[in-house]
Amino acid sequence: MIRSTLVATLALCALQPVAQAQDRPAINPLYLMPADQATPAQVTQMQQRLLDWPQLQRYRDENAALPPVAPGAKRVVFYGDSITEGWGPTGSERFFPGKPYVNRGISGQTTAQMLVRFQQDVIALKPAAVVILAGTNDIAGNTGPTTQAMIEDNLHAMVELAQAHNLRVVLASVLPVSDYPWQPGVQPAGKVTALNRALRAYAAQQGLVYLDYHTAMTNKDGGLDPELAADGVHPTPAGYAKMVPLAEAAIARAQGR
Repeated sequence: MIRSTLVATLALCALQPVAQAQDRPAINPLYLMPADQATPAQVTQMQQRLLDWPQLQRYRDENAALPPVAPGAKRVVFYGDSITEGWGPTGSERFFPGKPYVNRGISGQTTAQMLVRFQQDVIALKPAAVVILAGTNDIAGNTGPTTQAMIEDNLHAMVELAQAHNLRVVLASVLPVSDYPWQPGVQPAGKVTALNRALRAYAAQQGLVYLDYHTAMTNKDGGLDPELAADGVHPTPAGYAKMVPLAEAAIARAQGR
């Protein structure tokens, strides 16, 4: 018998995987429910997520099978949460076809989880650069209450790890969001703006390339219009199409092109 307090903890990690069918945007509901309301399948999923909290197994096989970088090519790892994962699998039609770019996003993850797997899913792949997009799930509270300082600390630690291994860093702004479907009432727009302001200043201080998705995509409410994100969080194909040239330009700057 699983106690309700344990289920509440497990529930914070029980995020649904990215929806792939018909290019629908990903939705990550949290099972914030007492034990007697969770189905056996949901409880099992929660337990599995807790056993591998940073989800180190998610890309383990793909990392092992990843071929060496072709001569003259510069691998770039896109590192993030569902917004990155939902961009599409490595080499897919939507995710930079023909480019030596690798997608290592995991739906629902916070910066704390991403920091734990940074060695395995970024550094070990020997990229020339990494594009880090993270923080919105921290603001949503996916793994518990989080302050802006905690988010910044985790992102700074990732940057420092990358710099220690001579990787160029593109630090992306958090995308606009005015509400989380799975966590209503958070009022994230102002928190996102404040975090992005801090990230821009940190990037300038550290000589990083700052990738500003927010300015190009925000609406008057500090969120995303439906054509860019049907659920207000996860980009539609049109949303990703708007992000592509911004990301490409940032990568070019990071690589000195």
